[in-house]
This record gives sequence, structure tokens and C-alpha cells, in this order.
Amino acid sequence: MTWHLGRMAALDFESSDKHPNTARIVTCALILVGGGQPSDYRNWLLNPGIPQEPGAIAVHGITDEYAAEHGQPADQGVTEIVKALSEVVAAGIPIVGHNVGTYDLNLLSHESVRHLGAPLTETIPEAAARMRVVDTMVLDKQSSPFRRRVSETQGPYQLRTTAERYALGWDEKSAHGADYDALMSARVAWHMGNIAHRPREQRPDWVQALRTERFDSLAVGLDELHAAQAGWARRDAESYQRYLRDPAKAGAKHDPNAVINGDWPLTTIPRQQNGGE
Repeated sequence: MTWHLGRMAALDFESSDKHPNTARIVTCALILVGGGQPSDYRNWLLNPGIPQEPGAIAVHGITDEYAAEHGQPADQGVTEIVKALSEVVAAGIPIVGHNVGTYDLNLLSHESVRHLGAPLTETIPEAAARMRVVDTMVLDKQSSPFRRRVSETQGPYQLRTTAERYALGWDEKSAHGADYDALMSARVAWHMGNIAHRPREQRPDWVQALRTERFDSLAVGLDELHAAQAGWARRDAESYQRYLRDPAKAGAKHDPNAVINGDWPLTTIPRQQNGGE
């Protein structure tokens, strides 16, 4: 069975800010879909225990007051999420999400350090060897390179853009909820896999118009796809770092000392020391 037809664990977080090393989890959706079985939903609402950035609240709509009143304690929620993800990894089910290997898993890994004293590489048994990830942002950049921004506010590879490229539509009122975003990433993954495993002449016109064979690189086994994504993510990080260091290209974003970590899907995080990060 090809990877897109098997069971997937769609994962998404809404959080207190956009940086995985400082953000706290506010909501989490972990949804098992596909593989000819009924969907299985698990959801969490956590009290992050710190004030959220206003921009984060504007995205997901959950205020500090609401999270404090209705959310479970962060340490309890993180423990439950890590346990649930451990079961997914043990079952050999790939974790699917949009930017999940760069943001979501590293957000959870930092939270694991804060509340469990160690990163996911330790709190999920054999995570480094057994965890398989399908990151639809990494796959989209690989298979459809050089896409332009849709607008000043909509980037070329954000989830909405990717979903619309695959004719999945977009409900902005539901978007940025963990359930919606997780399920949309799983749908995108299915469509990517479906296209990749078709003969080239049977692929959609827009794919054939790319005049690229990059979709072929997605038509591999899950283990090979996981390893390939690590290489593609590293390449993209190196490219972005070069861009930021180039004053002619980066303009106002220019940073001569920019360092973009290309580790994927989990960056190295030291164990908790002296009571926290």
C-alpha cells in the first residue's frame, strides 16, 4: 500500500506565539484518518500559563481568560499529548501536518522539556528511529517550486494556498482551528500522494504545466519519503539563510548573521536545567 492510502495521524497546534522554542500549546488536534478505518478525534485545550501574544489570539480566537477558565493544566495536557503521540509512533502511523516537522513537533518537544524534563527524542520511545512524518509544506515546496505569493497577506506555501492549489477550497471562519487545519493537511497529503502515484500523462494539467518531474520524488515508500524530506528541508533552510544574508535580495529583512536551523523533523533540545528553559 502506498503511503497516502494508509492510516495517518493528522496533527496541529494553536499556540501562544509563532516561535516553537518559546510558544506554549493552547489547543491540539490529533486525528487518525484514512486506511479504510473510521476517523478518531482527540482534542485538547490547555491553559498555557503565560500571556499570549495578541497576534496569536487574533489567529485562533482563544483568549487568556478563556484558556485559564476552561483549559486543563499545561503539564497534564502535554503529558497526555506526548502519550497519544507515542502510541501513534509505536503503531507505525505517520504524523501528518503542514509545517509539522519545523513547527508543531518542535513546539511539543520544547513543551516536553518544560513539563516532562526531556525532549520528544527521549519522551517518545525510539522516536528518532521510528517516527515517520509527512510534512505537506515540505512536500509542496519540493513538488511545486518557485510559487509566487498570492497577496501581501497570503504566502506561497501557507496551508490555505496549498489547499486551494489542490482545489480543496478554504473556509476562513473554520481555519486556524486545530481540527480544521489538521484535517486539511491530511486531505492535502492524500492529493499529493495520489498525483505522485499516477502516470505523468494522467496528472492534472497544472502539474504537467510545471514541466518538472519533482512529483516523481513523492512516489516512494514512507521510509524513503521521510528521509528525503529531511534533505529537502535542510536545502530550503540553507537557501533561506543565504537569502537573508544577501542585502541585495533580502532588503529590509537582511541579516548578515542569520542562522536558519535545517534540522527536521526535530531539532536538538537540551534537557531541562535549573527549573526550566
